[in-house]
Amino acid sequence: MTTTDHRLRPLAGRDPQEQYRSSTPLELLYDLVFVVAFATAAEQAAHYLVERHVGTALAGFLTAVTAIVVAWTDYSWFTSAFDNDDWVFRIATMVQMVGVVVVSLGVEDMFASVDAGGAVDVKVMALGYIVMRLSMVSLWWRAHRDAPEAVMARVHITSIGVAQLGWTVLAFAGLPLSTFVLTGSGFLLLDVFGPWLAERKKPTPWHARHIAERYGLIILVTFGEGVFGTVAALNALVHAQHGWTADAVLLAVSGIGLTFGMWWMYFAAPWGEVLERHRERSAVWSVNHFLLLSATAATGAGLHAAASLLQGQSTLGRAGTVAAVAVPIAVYVGAVYTLGWVFLRKTDSVHCLLLAGTAVVLALAVALAAGGVGIAWCLVVLMGAPVISVVGHETVGKRHVADAVSGR
Repeated sequence: MTTTDHRLRPLAGRDPQEQYRSSTPLELLYDLVFVVAFATAAEQAAHYLVERHVGTALAGFLTAVTAIVVAWTDYSWFTSAFDNDDWVFRIATMVQMVGVVVVSLGVEDMFASVDAGGAVDVKVMALGYIVMRLSMVSLWWRAHRDAPEAVMARVHITSIGVAQLGWTVLAFAGLPLSTFVLTGSGFLLLDVFGPWLAERKKPTPWHARHIAERYGLIILVTFGEGVFGTVAALNALVHAQHGWTADAVLLAVSGIGLTFGMWWMYFAAPWGEVLERHRERSAVWSVNHFLLLSATAATGAGLHAAASLLQGQSTLGRAGTVAAVAVPIAVYVGAVYTLGWVFLRKTDSVHCLLLAGTAVVLALAVALAAGGVGIAWCLVVLMGAPVISVVGHETVGKRHVADAVSGR
């Protein structure tokens, strides 16, 4: 709700059936800082991948992305239910944006500490999270005071507060990564499932089509990592070969084509209508989108690794570099299909054939790289992975989706 009047007013629940509900300019601005956060995580992951420190790249990336996605998710579901666009709400949002920036600044130190194998260094990230969570708790306190969903708000405040306290203690305890992850997982479960339990008891008035749009937008901005990775790889190739070549053209087409195909796959289904029909499956929606967002950002990291290989600055090798792109694509495709199966509850042999074809394309790209085929041609082959699903949807799949959505 964007108005010209930003005077202080009650933070009451909004109408979940509100007509023409869309994302606000403030929400779009909020998403921009997450572009930076995802980019930082992807760049650091690519840096350690090209040095063949795959364990560091994977552990650091998952730690960073988990923190980023949880923070974005908390705020986005809250604003869908309670956004009143008064000046206090706007300031609270700005404070959260500052916290995200601080988290981003701590990602490099966290990766370095994971690589060193000693105590994991997440102090700066923890400070950023404290800033974000204080703002989030203040918003929930306002909802508790002004809205009738008081029981639900108290559970949210408790779960966020206890989880944040636990993470803060862990962050400054100087624990090794294994102990940090094992102990921190408990606080993560509290942070995620505490609100879920509260929603089962008395759900917040979130707007299904607004939530679907919010997730679509954050996936869109995360696709920017794929575009940026393509430009980085292309820039490396053009400068290394002193101009445009056939490989450079192939690289441009494959990188943008891959991102475009992933976009087409996701937006092939009317997710707003689907989520509106099945609000009770919102928890699965959030978990599945964690995989989608992680895979999207990781694809960008893989393209960054390809750029380093083309510059002669990678020890990962062709097959490893292509795999660094292929694995996130496999996760992404699997997550899109899982989302459809869970919400539409309809499967057929066509889906299995499309997934099998996708697996063949991904394996073929890695095999070609291992056989000495150029990285540009391997990326062209990888571009075919989402294309298989797009063609399948546009020929027969869209009818199946329409039937499933309508209940036929």
